[in-house]
Amino acid sequence: MPRAVHVLALGIFAMVTSEFVVAGLMPQMAQGLDATIPEIGYLITVFAVAMAVGGPLLTVALMRLQPKPALLLLFSVFLVGNLLAATAPTYGVMVAARVITGIASQAYFGLAVSVASALSSEKARGRAIAVVMNGLMLGTLLGLPMATFIGGRAGWRAAFWAIAVLTVIAAAVTLALVPRLDRPGSTNAGTFRDDVRVFQAPRLWLALLTSTLVIGATFSAFSYFNPILTEVSGFDEATVPVLLIAYGAATVIGNNVVGRLADRWTISVQVAGLALNALFLAGFALTADIGTAAVLLMMGIGLVGVTMNPAMATRVQRTGNAGPLVNTVHSSFITLGIIIGSSAGGALAGHFGLRAPLWLGAALATLGLLSFLPRTARRGSVLVLPPAYGEHEGEGLSSRATTSGRRTPG
Repeated sequence: MPRAVHVLALGIFAMVTSEFVVAGLMPQMAQGLDATIPEIGYLITVFAVAMAVGGPLLTVALMRLQPKPALLLLFSVFLVGNLLAATAPTYGVMVAARVITGIASQAYFGLAVSVASALSSEKARGRAIAVVMNGLMLGTLLGLPMATFIGGRAGWRAAFWAIAVLTVIAAAVTLALVPRLDRPGSTNAGTFRDDVRVFQAPRLWLALLTSTLVIGATFSAFSYFNPILTEVSGFDEATVPVLLIAYGAATVIGNNVVGRLADRWTISVQVAGLALNALFLAGFALTADIGTAAVLLMMGIGLVGVTMNPAMATRVQRTGNAGPLVNTVHSSFITLGIIIGSSAGGALAGHFGLRAPLWLGAALATLGLLSFLPRTARRGSVLVLPPAYGEHEGEGLSSRATTSGRRTPG
């Protein structure tokens, strides 16, 4: 695996840390910005909405640039947003900072996945995406606790300063180690039309919908692990961070396993993951008051939940293409899953109790399984796939790689 792929993961690590840092510093930020706790919570939602809506728009604006300059420009925008957050005098300025960082983060996600795909062989793209997504897993496992620790010791502004420093480091390493990639046709107006044209395929929209359901199922539960573990499972507050670190470790393991399997068994991995996740979520809902069972089932969710990212991205690329626009739109659908899962889970928890988000997750995972039915009807089987899935189905990169005799980016 080229070392540049690991460098891309460092950038995602910085951006995921910035995305979730608010969650660990709500009381301090509320006091510092003269806001309420719910208003600080909205900063997480603002970031997610900015990602989902603004990320693809920024990607379109950068499509004429070669990948490496575009990555560096996104680091610059992201740095400006974090510096603005670190010095924000009012809540309104902080909202603006979250919008800027959210938009830049989403565009970077899509471009990083495209660059990782371009740097690796076609047979190893799932593994490359898994390496890049390790930045996401490690951001949750290490980045959030790190930022929370810094913010708790030196003030919440220090956490954003630390993220700004991490951003500069990631940009410098990118400048030094990521090679300059040519993007054939990047100055040709036809490139944008070619990238947009792939969205005419219903199969692509179905793949995007599946990704939304996969992530929505997981985040409906993940967003409420803390209160479930303390109020239902009976763990004390001091134990929960350790359990969440264990959950994060499970996501790192699962992400790398799925990355190894995603290229050869793209659909099978997603179907198995959704089926297991539905069982784990339902089991967690039924046994949440039994501490040992709750922890084991939470680890299971970590192994098969967000870890489906490499398989989901591989499927989307093979159905559409590996270009930045497709990958960024895919990231927006993933973000939509986060928004749906966390917000709907909260609404249900308020009316039906803390087990309700777990049942919602099981329902969304089941819907994810049902999203494969149209493909099953066409193919007759969803689980048994040829080794080179995609090339034999007219959904592979080989069938999408040329437009008027020209290879598309990635």
